Amino acid sequence: MTKIFKILISTTLISAFCGCVLTQPQKSAKIRVIIDSDANNELDDQHAIAYALFSGDVFDVVGITVNSTRSGGDVTEQRAEAERIVKLCGVERQVEVLSGADGSFAKIRDTIGQSGFDGEEAVDFIIENAMAADSESKLVLLPVGKLTNIALALAKNPAIAGRVRIVWLGSNYPEPGEYNQDNDPAALNYILDCDVPFEIAVVRYGKASGTDAVRASLDEIKARMPGLGPDVAVPVTGRKGGMFTNFGDYSVDLFVKMGHASRALFDMAAVAVVKNPAWADTVTIPAPILEGRNWRERPTNPRRITIWENFDRDAIMTDFYSVMRQPVVAK
Repeated sequence: MTKIFKILISTTLISAFCGCVLTQPQKSAKIRVIIDSDANNELDDQHAIAYALFSGDVFDVVGITVNSTRSGGDVTEQRAEAERIVKLCGVERQVEVLSGADGSFAKIRDTIGQSGFDGEEAVDFIIENAMAADSESKLVLLPVGKLTNIALALAKNPAIAGRVRIVWLGSNYPEPGEYNQDNDPAALNYILDCDVPFEIAVVRYGKASGTDAVRASLDEIKARMPGLGPDVAVPVTGRKGGMFTNFGDYSVDLFVKMGHASRALFDMAAVAVVKNPAWADTVTIPAPILEGRNWRERPTNPRRITIWENFDRDAIMTDFYSVMRQPVVAK
């Protein structure tokens, strides 16, 4: 074999190798998400926000918008609790918290053209970030409270419908009722009749098929959560008093002071299925409509929505505890 021939072979092999390296698939982009929360209402919102923030290898949390529901005070108190979580997760300089609606969709809708309407800050933030997205890489809107802010954003700028994917934690569908739904049924009906991707992670109180099954006991939280998460330099005052330097200790405090021997982490399950769709089942149905508190099916409706059900509680909770032990990934 001549020296020139050896050089040619070597050059060919190097080129082929380099070609293989250069054509390796690139790591997919993070999922851009806005969490919309009534954070001060209970304790599952806090865990959902922390879960998304600690899953920074998967999510780019663009911001957190808040609204008020029947419990937990007005939007100022809801915002304060969301800000506590962001600080305890060590990302207050990276993740914005914005005030949304105190009132209901029906009361606010006719005012959305006016300066300073109820919910304007959150609504405009949603629209701005949705319009910065494209039809291939949609912004995920993850409302884990009532749907007021999302419906207002769609009403103010219908063009965002083609640039977002809505994954809502709510409803006992096909049965009536559920807290998030009952706080603003008009907002839900508006979205059900919009041409926008809409998915429902159902609650189904007391049933194994809903997010109600994704539960943690007080004993489990006490055993697994203390000290988890980064230690922040400036202690954060908790919702019910006390000073905290990490989210894990705050989680324990919430469970203890709210008196839950066992509590469903509904909202966290909605985050989980966006992160890993294998952790629940889906069914696609013609979009129904609410009449009063009851569902009316519309079998000939060409508009389709997705129902998430049968959540893998063990996989979700295992992943949650796992990411709580990891450093927060920078945006």
